[in-house]
Amino acid sequence: MSEQLFREVSPEAPELQPILTGLFGEYAARYGAFFTNQKEVELTEWYLPPRGLFIVLERDGEIIAMGAYKPYDAVTAEFKRIWTRSDLRRQGLALLILQELERRALRAGYQRVFLTTGFRQPEAVKLYIGHGYQPQFELLEDMEVYSQPPHDGRLRFLKVIDVHSVAQAS
Repeated sequence: MSEQLFREVSPEAPELQPILTGLFGEYAARYGAFFTNQKEVELTEWYLPPRGLFIVLERDGEIIAMGAYKPYDAVTAEFKRIWTRSDLRRQGLALLILQELERRALRAGYQRVFLTTGFRQPEAVKLYIGHGYQPQFELLEDMEVYSQPPHDGRLRFLKVIDVHSVAQAS
């Protein structure tokens, strides 16, 4: 039987490079250059405890999924980099990452979660809505609408987290 475990890592850890390469490769395949001019500044210290976190899910010592959070404001964590290796999809791994991030964000003192996904990621939209995240946009049949002005391509979600909601989700 395979063993799975979560491990905290530095966002600069060399062992993250293959999975980060997969994540950014998938973004490039889905979006091309769409987000190129919207590059976000990311600082390593944002993802370090006690206010931030970067975790990986390992199976038999191999990184198979990841996720992170950083402070959005004093009571809100922003979830980032939730991703599962493409050859291991549809096993509930992204949900495991999401639940673990919620538990750890709650323990770190956060009361809400903010996250975004892109307009060409229907599986992520389905995951977040199915796990109690409230879309801050209209759910439309054609999400490509959000790639046109005045929109920026990001679909925003919010969720209030507390001991009850995190326990229910587990």
